[in-house]
Amino acid sequence: QVQLVESGGGLVQPGGSLRLSCAASGFTFRHYAMRWYRQAPGKEREWVAGIPFDGAGAKYADSVKGRFTISRDNAKNTLYLQMNNQKPDDTAVYYCGASTGDWGQGTQVTVTL
Repeated sequence: QVQLVESGGGLVQPGGSLRLSCAASGFTFRHYAMRWYRQAPGKEREWVAGIPFDGAGAKYADSVKGRFTISRDNAKNTLYLQMNNQKPDDTAVYYCGASTGDWGQGTQVTVTL
């Protein structure tokens, strides 16, 4: 079965950086587009970034453009989200999703002094 396991979340100060990872298994990772979403307390899940199966032409939400970078390593079946210059509004549970329709369990990111 499809498994998506996020890691790398934690506590970071404003202006800091974190890198999230999403380890994929149970499907042919290199054939599918992947996405990152996030959900802050009391808010709906928000699309953050997406990357095609071959890694070319990634897209970003305006709120993270220029600060976050989505990437993938198809040899390692892993998706990444590099988050730089983080802001308190980035505080959320971050989820990776595959275009298979599957989701991970999420990883918490908290940006605070």
